[in-house]
Amino acid sequence: MRIRDARPEDWPAVWAFAEPIIASGEHFVWEGDTSEERLRAYWIEKEAPASALVAVLEDGTGDNSTGQDGTGADVAAEGRVVGIAEIHPNQPGRGSHIANAGFMVDPAVRGQGVGRALGEAALARAKADGFAAMQFNAVVATNTRAVDLWHALGFRTLAVLPGTFRHPVQGLVGMHLMFREL
Repeated sequence: MRIRDARPEDWPAVWAFAEPIIASGEHFVWEGDTSEERLRAYWIEKEAPASALVAVLEDGTGDNSTGQDGTGADVAAEGRVVGIAEIHPNQPGRGSHIANAGFMVDPAVRGQGVGRALGEAALARAKADGFAAMQFNAVVATNTRAVDLWHALGFRTLAVLPGTFRHPVQGLVGMHLMFREL
């Protein structure tokens, strides 16, 4: 697996796993019918100091890309995009020294270390970009794999905000406010 900067031609592969994840309504605050254009802008079309990273499997495990990008480059030859992380300032102005980030992994490869690799890479990128810490404002409490991963990577849960997420199956559940210095 390789972690690299996201490129516009990665979007079709990301959208292939992002669309059903967002539509499920179980892990992200996005509405299930959020447009592809809005999600692409949020996840992949970043300008400094924000950035986006993708995890790429290079071991021939299959291809979820579209073959060629708009320039004729062979996207499939570079491997299969199986995860994405986006990093941005948590707040504008006087709060912009603290990073925030979002992560999404293709369910077909969950449990194979993709989330951990993206998390470690995002922390390193945020530090290299001059952020002092990373804060997560909304890690859904029922997403225990994510909560456990962030704790393993040194995040502290500062609070669980009760009833702040409308889970489609479990009703109102809490969200973790998490923090880690870089």
